[in-house]
Amino acid sequence: MWRASKVKRDPDLQRLFDRLEAAVIADARRDETRVTGRTIFAALSRRAGPVSSASPQALPVCTHLPGAIELTKASPVAALAEALAVIAPRLVWSRRHNSEPRMVPFHDGHANAMIAGPGGLELRDDVWIGVSLMAPHILYVDHDHPPEEVYVALTPGEWWNAEMDWTSPGIGGTIYNPPGILHSMRSREHPFLALWLLPAA
Repeated sequence: MWRASKVKRDPDLQRLFDRLEAAVIADARRDETRVTGRTIFAALSRRAGPVSSASPQALPVCTHLPGAIELTKASPVAALAEALAVIAPRLVWSRRHNSEPRMVPFHDGHANAMIAGPGGLELRDDVWIGVSLMAPHILYVDHDHPPEEVYVALTPGEWWNAEMDWTSPGIGGTIYNPPGILHSMRSREHPFLALWLLPAA
C-alpha cells in the first residue's frame, strides 16, 4: 500500500479507501495512474476531513445500484463494491450540473455522488473521490475539468477521451484521463458503476 500511516476516520470510509487503494495498485496500467493514486492516498493518510451532516438523497437511477453491485460478485473488486454498498445509503446523489429534463434519456439515467471532497461524506478540498452510476444504454455527456482523473470500473462499461478510442477496461480495470482532456463514458446492456479519483489541490 502507498499509505505510510492511518488517521482516525469513519471506519466505513476507511475500509472503502483501503480497498480502493488496493484496486488502483492492482491495475495501474499507466505510470500516470500510479502517480495520481500515490498523490491521492498520501493525502488521505495525512488527515481526515470533517464528516458531512447532509441528508442522503437518491435519484431514479439509484434503483440500478443493487443490480450493479451484484455484477461485481466473484470479481477482483467484489470487496470494494461491498464497501461501497455499506456507505451507499448515506450518499447524496445528484445529476450533472448542466443536465436538463429534455436531455432524454441521460437526465434520469445517470447520477453522481461525492464520497470525499466538497459536499462529500468526508469534506475536503484537496482530494475528490466519487462514484458514477448509469442505467443501461446511457452515454454520459462529453466533459472536461482541470485535474487529472483515475476511474476504477466496478461493472462493464466503456470510456473515451480525446487521445483514446472507446475502451473497456473490464471489471476492476482503471482508466486515466490527463488534465483538461475532453472525455466521456457509456454503459451497454448492464448498469454502469465506477469510482473516480481526482487530486483537486
